[in-house]
Amino acid sequence: MNSDIAFMGAVDLGKLIAKRNLSSVEATQAMLERIERLDPKLKSYVTVLEGPALKDARRADREAKNRKRRGPLHGVPVAVKDLCNMTGFPTTAGIPMFRKSIADHDATVVRKLRDAGAVILGKVHLTEGALAEHHPDIPPPINPWSANRWSGASSSGTGVSVAAGLAFGALGSDTGGSIRFPASCNGIVGLKPTWSRVSRYGVFPLSQTLDHVGPLTRSVEDAAAMLAAIAGRDIKDPTSSSLAVPDYLSTIGRGVKGVRIGIDRKYAFGGVDAEIKKAIERALRALKAAGAIIVPFKMPPLEAALTAWGPICTSDAAIAHAASYPSKKRGYSATFSGFLDMGHAVTGLDYANAEITRREFRGDMEQVFTSIDLMIKPVYQRINPTVKAFAKMCEAGLDELIAFTAPDDMTGAPTITLPAGLDKNGSPLSFQLVGRHFEEALLFRAGRVWQSADDWRDLRPPLAK
Repeated sequence: MNSDIAFMGAVDLGKLIAKRNLSSVEATQAMLERIERLDPKLKSYVTVLEGPALKDARRADREAKNRKRRGPLHGVPVAVKDLCNMTGFPTTAGIPMFRKSIADHDATVVRKLRDAGAVILGKVHLTEGALAEHHPDIPPPINPWSANRWSGASSSGTGVSVAAGLAFGALGSDTGGSIRFPASCNGIVGLKPTWSRVSRYGVFPLSQTLDHVGPLTRSVEDAAAMLAAIAGRDIKDPTSSSLAVPDYLSTIGRGVKGVRIGIDRKYAFGGVDAEIKKAIERALRALKAAGAIIVPFKMPPLEAALTAWGPICTSDAAIAHAASYPSKKRGYSATFSGFLDMGHAVTGLDYANAEITRREFRGDMEQVFTSIDLMIKPVYQRINPTVKAFAKMCEAGLDELIAFTAPDDMTGAPTITLPAGLDKNGSPLSFQLVGRHFEEALLFRAGRVWQSADDWRDLRPPLAK
């Protein structure tokens, strides 16, 4: 029974709670029991908030009884990445020495989830400082599809918790691909919203100018519901957008007839594993069958933009850690220390040049989107690597890893990562769609079409049973 509840959709669960066919307390207890049973081996949670979660679930049930429903997520148990402040609890950012850093306020995304009626089960693990690798003193979350495969970075705990049925959805963040990698590795949906669509107040930064906060879920509808709950203007984050937040669920079924989906096969398939190419071609056929128009286009040069990501991200990170680095350097790994040292070495001229490059690339991509509505491409060139292979890759630098992801952080464009079956090793395949700024609704529509054509929601990870 608990397993059946655990793999329900968040929106579907919310409807049952609203009809009082299932209580929020029952759903929350089912999650807590699974976390207690499975998470000692999967290691996705940093902090489990059993008492507060059950208290919030009881409140949700009382409100449901009185026919007060806050929205589609009312009573639904979710989790948040441990970059998000929660009053009275530490925000570790994947760094052990921050375990005593108790937050005195809630991140806006946490407050908004609660305002939407969601029940927060706890905080989930991430890589050190939200970069690529976990701190050596923190065991990384285990991919529920295969223990020897990469679980994604940096939102590894987010991806594992959702894929394993230990949360109905969870928040991640993306600076160079950190929503998309765990979504891809764990076979779930990841939505990186337009930069400024979601407030970053109370979310510990890697890069203030590149960070995006967004949901990871097991269905497109659930991602739409979570984004609707957390998006919108926040006076505590001056960079947040004032544009109204659409009702994504009300338009999600409109399909893709006449939608122009662009592909540059030289860019999207260059050096990419055959299984990923086949998955993308299969998705294109399904979208075309639903009425989309497949449009070839030429991707603008990427090298300068990818190079510019480095000085921007490292120097922004140096600012974010100024209070503890280099004064508490021993609390950081050699890898993250080296990353911060690179940031300290960036000159004003370096940063200005990188910022000019970023703005020019954003202009180039805006021009691309005058001839297409969505772009399709891989998340990463390779099928999901082993943990050892990923570690070796990081030793050589992040250039290859972020080739298909960092450009969209540089432009701030929204993307959705979608599952596309399993590879020869039994690990998930995926692809991503990229849209114009603030057109997440179209991403959800296209994602829903693909979900209907190739429904992955009945697939259960072997280590999550």
